[in-house]
Amino acid sequence: MLVVGAGVQGLTTATVLAESGVDVRVRTAEAPRDTTSSVAAAMWGPTFLQPTERVTGWTLDSHAAFTALADEQDTGVRIVGGRVAARIDLGDEIPDEARAVSDLAPCAPSDLPAGFVSGYRMSVPLIDMPGYLEYLVDRLVRAGGRLSLSPVSTLRAATEDAPIVVNCTGVGAHELVGDPQVRPVRGQHVVVRNPGIEEYFMEVGPDDRWAGIFPHGERLILGGDAREHDWNRESDPVSTSGILRRCAAIDDRLAEPVVLDVMVGLRPGRPAVRLEIEDYEGARIVHNYGHGGGGVTLSWGCAHEAAALAAAAL
Repeated sequence: MLVVGAGVQGLTTATVLAESGVDVRVRTAEAPRDTTSSVAAAMWGPTFLQPTERVTGWTLDSHAAFTALADEQDTGVRIVGGRVAARIDLGDEIPDEARAVSDLAPCAPSDLPAGFVSGYRMSVPLIDMPGYLEYLVDRLVRAGGRLSLSPVSTLRAATEDAPIVVNCTGVGAHELVGDPQVRPVRGQHVVVRNPGIEEYFMEVGPDDRWAGIFPHGERLILGGDAREHDWNRESDPVSTSGILRRCAAIDDRLAEPVVLDVMVGLRPGRPAVRLEIEDYEGARIVHNYGHGGGGVTLSWGCAHEAAALAAAAL
């Protein structure tokens, strides 16, 4: 069986297949460390993607998997406390997925930064993506799976390699599948030296520019912004300045940050996640893409379903 793509969706799906005894190979145009998944801040949380009922199940499934991984060494997964806050009233209704968080509680007004009017405290999985992707590759290989840096140019080329293909190409599905609903959502993060921050902060709301602070040991990933239909993967100094300014307003320890890196990724935006099986010229293709900014949050839930569809087609 062939899995196309070595971001978090591809590697997780391939790992599930390999550990179930399926002979699986991953082909990818980019090494895992060069994918959009590698630059993700990677905090598990509600995604507000469609289709709602399936997304809720995928999110809860992934929460259980990440919670278990947080108890293991060298996975890159930790449970971290922090705040999700908004400049608008979030109200009392919370997403169904949030029921997985045992310590969810509203923020007191004194616990909110200036300009914010509501928020919640909760402890959630936070994933250090470079290390986590290495962990997935190691786990895949230990289960007998293979990974090759070998781009797939067309679906026909994929099906000539294997009669069952799992398509986890993210924004690449725009070209590979010819799916006009897939669009790039450009995101930029700034990596700085951690001055001692141990809790995350995530701003939510309708704006396409926000403040996000995510501690990963000695480094912090700061975010963020979103630009739809933008394929440019070069860093933007104006975006960097805005991210640093917004994050310094949240925590004054970031007033004079030591910048280590600026990272750009193209999230695979789509009106709804596509997870289904298709008959294609005598072969079977399981599509698993279109997760927007929720690729990590949905990864284990989607991988389990995609792997089950693929295994049933054997």
